[in-house]
Amino acid sequence: MVTFILAIVFLVLGYLVYSKIIERIIEVNPNRPTPAVAHPDGVDYVPMKPWRIYLIQFLNIAGVGPICGAIMGAQFGSASFLWIVFGSIFAGAVHDFIAGFISIRKDGASLPEIHGAYLGNGPKQIMRFFTVFLMILVGAVFVNTPAVLLNSNFTPDWNIFLWVGIIFAYYLIATLLPIDKLIGKIYPVFGLLLLGMAVAIVVAFIAYHPPLPELWDGLQNQHPDAAHNPIFPMMFISIACGAISGFHATQSPLMARCMTNEKQARPVFYGAMITEGIVALIWAAAATVFYHDPMLQQLTVNPETGATLGGNAMVGVIANAWFPKVIAVICVLGVISAAITSGDTALRSARLIVADFLHYEQKPIKNRLFVAIPLFAVTAGVLVYSLLDAKGFDVIWRYFAWSNQVLATVTLWTITVFLCLKRKPYIITLLPAMFMTMVTASFLFVAEKEGFGTLLPRWLGYSIGALITLLATLLFLRYARRKPTSEE
Repeated sequence: MVTFILAIVFLVLGYLVYSKIIERIIEVNPNRPTPAVAHPDGVDYVPMKPWRIYLIQFLNIAGVGPICGAIMGAQFGSASFLWIVFGSIFAGAVHDFIAGFISIRKDGASLPEIHGAYLGNGPKQIMRFFTVFLMILVGAVFVNTPAVLLNSNFTPDWNIFLWVGIIFAYYLIATLLPIDKLIGKIYPVFGLLLLGMAVAIVVAFIAYHPPLPELWDGLQNQHPDAAHNPIFPMMFISIACGAISGFHATQSPLMARCMTNEKQARPVFYGAMITEGIVALIWAAAATVFYHDPMLQQLTVNPETGATLGGNAMVGVIANAWFPKVIAVICVLGVISAAITSGDTALRSARLIVADFLHYEQKPIKNRLFVAIPLFAVTAGVLVYSLLDAKGFDVIWRYFAWSNQVLATVTLWTITVFLCLKRKPYIITLLPAMFMTMVTASFLFVAEKEGFGTLLPRWLGYSIGALITLLATLLFLRYARRKPTSEE
């Protein structure tokens, strides 16, 4: 319990101290007009209250990542605590904060446009398609997850495609309507529900006194299939949204277009990521108890297949073991709402990204439909595959998780160039960029199911990852030595 409490304290201190250092470095200006103030359009550029923006951002970035991802990461043991804490403070929250701040300064620009501004036109074109591809995967995953949970927990006699249709219809409405008409009104309620779930878990810690792991017990790999799942890089891909996530930076422009003061960027972008880190830590701690306590381990195994449960299934196991039925149902509903409130904004982001690179005005509803309908058609195809193929969801989730971290890596390099141009201490993002490059590159050559790990010895996979990281770093340092002029 000591490690858990210290981890929470470090996350809070990260917000109180380190976020202010970042704020000073990037020179937040409270007197500079924001896009929502300069040219509100009533659809996407809509001034909103700071507390509402914060809750929407929190739900946008949360999804099931800090829950299911943290639960899967907990299989590796207490090492997951360290990544959630230090990853959130020094990588994820900085990534979200600066990417969101750049979007404010660039008139609410979407993420690929930000990549292009600092990495060049070639990377911009690649990242446009890559980011839209990721948003489609997110949309498919976050229709699948709530549809499965709703169907299995509340309407087992229904055809699952009824829930798919209902959720998909909601996504289309949320994608098309002005952001303050639906998302701005219901998200705060969902945000409180998600935070309430985390509080309920903490209350269970106090009531049941479960044996939470301590760092001094050791950081050894406790994954049930540790031989094929090394902590590095597998844990860092599994936890994803609970420490750093490229998906977050795709959501930041949505809120950058709603802020009325640049001072709101620190609590909204950095603060929401720290909140997500706390939620991830709580769920990781709870899952660690179940995965590694001999008295509870039997609950984490599928009785039919003998496989270890993960993600969505463990939410129900934890909730039903610790809470009365009513609270357990609320916990499941919280996970459902978390998934839904990331799926809709993912597809909204996809609409805005496509509209931005087409320079297609989005105020008329027919223009929004023109962009949204093809995106939804492709998403529907991916979704049907994930539901009809027995291994479809697993395949899509693995591609989503890796793509998500690749996007975070590219964004870290982007904001490192931004800081270099501003003649600021770019070391604050250079080190996380190098680390995440090593994670995502080595994953391709070490992972056995998702990459080339069955074809290459592990030492070679790590060596290739290190070489790619070194080359990326040398390219940046060569660029930095040119001493580019400062930009506004």
